Amino acid sequence: MTWSMEFAPLFSWTVIAILAVPAVILALALLLARMRGALIRVVAIAAILLALINPVVLEEERDPLKSVVALVVDRSQSQTIEERTAQADTAEAALKESLARFPEFEVRTVEARSGATPGDDATTALFGALSGALKDVSPARVAGAVMITDGQIHDIPAEAQALGFNAPVHGLITGREDEFDRRIEITTSPRFGLVDEDQTLRYRVVEEGPQASDRPVEVQVFVNGDLVSREQARPGSDAALTFQLPRAGKNILELSVARDPAEITAVNNRAIAVVDGIRENLRVLLVSGEPHAGERTWRNLLKSDAAVDLVHFTILRPPEKQDGTPIDELSLIAFPTRELFVEKIDDFDLIIFDRYQERGVLPSLYFDYIAQYVENGGAILIAAGPEYAGDESVATTPLQSILPALPTGGIDQQAFHPELSELGRKHPVTRDLPGSASEPPDWSQWFRSIDVDEPRGETVMDGPGGKPLLVLDRVGEGRIALLLSDHEWLWSRGFEGGGPHVALFRRLAHWLMKEPELEEEALDAEASGSDLVITRQTIGEDPGPSTVLTPSGEAVTVPMLAAGEGRWEGRLATEELGLFQAANGELRALANVGPVNPREYREAISTEDKLAPLTDATSGSVRRLGEDVAVPRIVPVSGRADANGRDWIGLRTTEETVLRGVERTPLFAGFLGLAVLLMALSATWYREGR
Repeated sequence: MTWSMEFAPLFSWTVIAILAVPAVILALALLLARMRGALIRVVAIAAILLALINPVVLEEERDPLKSVVALVVDRSQSQTIEERTAQADTAEAALKESLARFPEFEVRTVEARSGATPGDDATTALFGALSGALKDVSPARVAGAVMITDGQIHDIPAEAQALGFNAPVHGLITGREDEFDRRIEITTSPRFGLVDEDQTLRYRVVEEGPQASDRPVEVQVFVNGDLVSREQARPGSDAALTFQLPRAGKNILELSVARDPAEITAVNNRAIAVVDGIRENLRVLLVSGEPHAGERTWRNLLKSDAAVDLVHFTILRPPEKQDGTPIDELSLIAFPTRELFVEKIDDFDLIIFDRYQERGVLPSLYFDYIAQYVENGGAILIAAGPEYAGDESVATTPLQSILPALPTGGIDQQAFHPELSELGRKHPVTRDLPGSASEPPDWSQWFRSIDVDEPRGETVMDGPGGKPLLVLDRVGEGRIALLLSDHEWLWSRGFEGGGPHVALFRRLAHWLMKEPELEEEALDAEASGSDLVITRQTIGEDPGPSTVLTPSGEAVTVPMLAAGEGRWEGRLATEELGLFQAANGELRALANVGPVNPREYREAISTEDKLAPLTDATSGSVRRLGEDVAVPRIVPVSGRADANGRDWIGLRTTEETVLRGVERTPLFAGFLGLAVLLMALSATWYREGR
């Protein structure tokens, strides 16, 4: 309970001043003239003025407010190293027990976990957590903050004033004092690079702790999970690495340095760089056996793709067509067969034979070269017409050994809707083709198909009566596709509404050229916020669960759920940041969650140095817990008293209170005021009467 006084004047202060000035002058005149009874008259004047001012006595009922203590516990990923989590748990429990003995303290506990802010890779933000815990607390009520951490904090303010309160900050550091760690850092890396061209990045191996040295250590280099080289690097010195990107799109380059047995953790022995591969223009050779309605379909499709360099030849004058016209008078370009199929065949990413028939233009030996080109990693597409069923079919050449289906000699001339086979509904080349969901498919009919024997490989589209129409196959390291109709041009001309020729043939060409997203059996992983999404593509049955190896080395089984024809998906919610490895069967995929190479992993050794300047500026302290976790005593302090000692830490108490009620008592109101005035006036009359 507290007492105070205030004034509640009966008139405005201006009116009271007008009345008070002559009253004060009169009182002074009486005193200076030393008239009899002057003192009594002055008291009467003062009583009248006080009655006008109306003094009021306030009796306030107040309750003291508790001082707020923030207990911030570091739960970031670096706190999982060795015994740091156990040390933090023990220290937290001991502090709560100690603080519970002081009723004047209100304890607010907040756990700070790993996280990333846009445009930054700071992942241990204890002071952000502290600010959130005290946002509704007056600065005068803050008793201080105690942080249980390994000292690797990435949002320490530069000045104590930025805290927003004037109270001590204490740090209790987990971990050992003699820790040793080796890590690898990528200093510079390209963001983009040409596929199969040399690229360069620079990296550095760093050792910290009493066992640090400059002896060379082994560094393994992985590209998309495949080991590509072993390097030797000297700790503390920059090193250069030359590598090649094997594919277009996202490529993950991983550098792994050998672990030392004395290291506290191997989680930062890896560093990654994400490089987008850019493929140079694809070189395609299109050979048309004769002019026909579908020839322009292939040409227009390939020419419309800016990423394709097209070489197109149409055989207009086969060898048997001899009319006596001298060669030098012909306006035709001679077919450079040797240059294309012997000298430069390996320069092409794809060769297309469009209704080609063996008429002596290419020697038989050249077809053997083409077969070897495919087996060595090349790609070939055969768009077959009636000639495929005839005596001059390419099936009678050395290409026969790589063809996925051989002709029977029959040609089916009936109208039919091309349809996706059961396998084709799962295959990425034909899956979800526009119009394929309806029955019959929402595209135009074709009117001719070539009969073949039982095909090998994958039949993704069917013709009339379920006969094979589009067959895909792998031969050695290369690929081959066989389209058993020459009526694909009907779709491009808009006949009966046309069909998805652009989507189908572009996918087909890219599958032949081994684009990763069109692989039948593929595993992909990518970050979606803080979740890891795993996608499995297959033309088989249920692939079963996937296994995920987290950055901390924990193996987690993730169930895969059907997400459509040929697609299965699994999701893993995680609070970890870094490189995750997903595996399903023999397939493996990498994905990075959060910023690449976060500071949470780059700096793992516990330290007192980062927090010390701020604790000194706030009269706090920073000390290591040690293996026995000796938590200092809590001592309430006030004012500017020291807030730390050898075995204790101080927290400031506040004088803040909350008002519960107020009782007002006017001094000159009621009988009390009337009595004072009457006494003053009566005394004046009494004195004058003597």
